[in-house]
Amino acid sequence: MHTELVDGVERIAVLRANAIGDYLLAVPALEALKRAYPGARLTLLGTAWHAEFLTGRPGPVDDVVELPPISGVSTAEPGHTVPEEVCERLRERGFDLAVQIHGGGRFSNPFIRRLGARVTAGLRAPDAEGLDRWVPYSDFHHETLRFLQVAALVGGVADGLEPRLAVTGEDRDELARAFGEPPPGLVAVHPGANDPRRRWPVERFAEVADLLDRPVVVTGAGEERDLAEGVVAAMSRPATSAAGTLSLGGLAALYERCDLLIANDTGPRHLAAAVGTPTVAVYWIVNLINAGPISRTRHRPLISWTTTCPVCGASGVDLRAERCPHDLSWVTDVSVGSVMEQVRDLLTVEGRCGHD
Repeated sequence: MHTELVDGVERIAVLRANAIGDYLLAVPALEALKRAYPGARLTLLGTAWHAEFLTGRPGPVDDVVELPPISGVSTAEPGHTVPEEVCERLRERGFDLAVQIHGGGRFSNPFIRRLGARVTAGLRAPDAEGLDRWVPYSDFHHETLRFLQVAALVGGVADGLEPRLAVTGEDRDELARAFGEPPPGLVAVHPGANDPRRRWPVERFAEVADLLDRPVVVTGAGEERDLAEGVVAAMSRPATSAAGTLSLGGLAALYERCDLLIANDTGPRHLAAAVGTPTVAVYWIVNLINAGPISRTRHRPLISWTTTCPVCGASGVDLRAERCPHDLSWVTDVSVGSVMEQVRDLLTVEGRCGHD
């Protein structure tokens, strides 16, 4: 397996065109690439939110190319072919190295090969085209470690396994305009998740929040407002809903001011962790393997060991099986008591050591 540096690299393209949690899982690999090629310009091939969120933000990404919808590359929707003019514009940039850390490569590897880079590297599932340097894409492998293997193909070496994200003055200004000065001791609760099967019941989040002798803010995207307001309504203590009121940058600034986030397995959990906030999160076992926190000092996952659909018994661990149509929670076997045990432990540690 190749691990040596590529000579003369001045321009690097990296494909990772999905959601915030997916991006953050890739940050250690992006940092490893920048460390290996400190003089090179790293361009992320992403989507509109990447451009909005990362432009001007300190970090490993120097600039973002916003891709149009391309099936298997920048959208899961079928029927979107690769526009030749997009490939032409990217070829004109003269990339020396093109890196695919997007997925198995069935659609993304042919796209990467069309960019005309001197060297390509990335992941390869059994049904995907090869690249100049590649590692096998296999199931049940943590995404961060998977991407670091790709970075290692071209000489990248990790300097830490958990992602880091800079909060900017603009982020903090947005938070101040929306909420003023956050109260000391604030704890955030995030009841949403894109997949409803990963959502711990709203009532349990409310019960945990009620047991805290602290101010509580409930976060969520605009489409999760009902979930956030459901937590607030189910609580016997007052709490604030911030659902749909902040950009990703503003949300990062809010989490930076919190002593803890209690959440499902979702992008905002990764966001909170990346700005230095401890997290307690409910995970379904397969998602924990692929995307859970690697360290346990400041991050505590509670694990659901459910392996079949609670309604029809369909397998959830056969990743090639067709998904059943039921959207009931698969994580209800995680108890309020087990979550509170980790919450109290982390808040005690944070109170003793401080929030750095």
